[in-house]
Amino acid sequence: MAYRTIALAFLLVLVGIGAAYPALAQVPRVYGQGAAASGMGNAFAAQADNPSALHYNPAGMTQLRGVQTMAGGTFVGGTSDFRSPTGISVTGDHDGAFAWPGPGHGYITANLSDIGISSLEKLTIGVGITTPFGSVMRWPETSPFSRITTYTAFPLFDIKPTFAYQLFPNLSIGAGADIYTFAGFFGEGHAELQSVSPGGLAPAGSKLEFNGRGTAPGFNISALYTALQNTDGLPIANVAVVYRSQATLHLDGALLANGVKVQDATTTFVLPQVITGGVALWPIRDAAREWKLELNVDYVGWKSVRNLDIRLANGIVIPQPQDWRGTYAILAGTEYRWLKIDHLPGWEIAIRGGYTNQQAQVPDLNFNPGVPSADLHVISTGIGLICQGNGSFLGLIPCGSLGMGSVRTKLVGLDIFYQAFLYEPRSISGNTGLRATVNGLYSSTLHAGGFSIRASF
Repeated sequence: MAYRTIALAFLLVLVGIGAAYPALAQVPRVYGQGAAASGMGNAFAAQADNPSALHYNPAGMTQLRGVQTMAGGTFVGGTSDFRSPTGISVTGDHDGAFAWPGPGHGYITANLSDIGISSLEKLTIGVGITTPFGSVMRWPETSPFSRITTYTAFPLFDIKPTFAYQLFPNLSIGAGADIYTFAGFFGEGHAELQSVSPGGLAPAGSKLEFNGRGTAPGFNISALYTALQNTDGLPIANVAVVYRSQATLHLDGALLANGVKVQDATTTFVLPQVITGGVALWPIRDAAREWKLELNVDYVGWKSVRNLDIRLANGIVIPQPQDWRGTYAILAGTEYRWLKIDHLPGWEIAIRGGYTNQQAQVPDLNFNPGVPSADLHVISTGIGLICQGNGSFLGLIPCGSLGMGSVRTKLVGLDIFYQAFLYEPRSISGNTGLRATVNGLYSSTLHAGGFSIRASF
């Protein structure tokens, strides 16, 4: 029975991932990896009480009973506007009104004692597929900086085998691997940079393209400490620490001119280390309702990105200096949850809100419109619905016994969110030569909305 439960849950995750392809957001790091957390401004590391804990704080997986799954996706749209010092204006987008396919996520976790391995009652294992880094940006080939960039795409995803162990009643730890890679069913299956040739390697005006793919290993470790509990033994004050390692991604591919290969080519992108600290407080937590407040601080070591030099097989190096800087992000979120609703037995309803402030990582001197970078404010909101036990959908479908044979759900849930990404206008100046074409004023606004579907067995 236990193995059948796991097989069914894993199938649900695969179906969810198949419907929601890789992250194609504007910034290189994609924070949202679960709709509940996204609705709280992604301030979730110290709560981490649904399957997306596998990403936000693996140590939180010890809070999950039985076998649990989650899968979902995000729709991202918006524009970036550029105005040159001479008054030329152009608008870029995400390869259309919406980035498609949009970011997706999928998770499955299993508490080993709950599936029949009683000797490992404190151990929870899981696997996830997320899209933590990614970008897509398209600018007109008539833009002043078309010889710098016309299109970028980075459809990277992360396979995450993970475990968590409860060391003490109030302390859990987690650890796992991060396997960053590309696949043909995710976007075009490779990173891609396009521009218009200024001459040299290819005739002026030719469409240049570099593409490459590769795989890089990384790891993560985390801890979740419950400082205070209520009389029911539930946390009312949690502290979290999460570390995600740096990973070196070697991209092997080709340089093309008008679709014809010029040379084999390679470059290297060093994915940054990420350190997260978080505190969550529950001013209200009883049998009828819960209110949570959380604050997270992220440090992202973007200083690992020194260059993206393209090395051709004939020994020529196309310099692409970057010299990005490490950045901090402040993430604050809240959730109010009704656990008992008289006219909706078996249902829980949550409302959420959040705010994120994120720093720009790209300096003026090496600014590239293919990776728009500016100080960012994100306003988030969302709702969550959980149906379990004797609850039913439209009075017809019992939520606590969906399934087949002995494989039945204990709960099902739906989370949805909306986020507004409000970039501060950024004025770029001081570049000379070919790069002088990027000088000017950039303004960007994004909108994102998405969902996660959850089930517990």
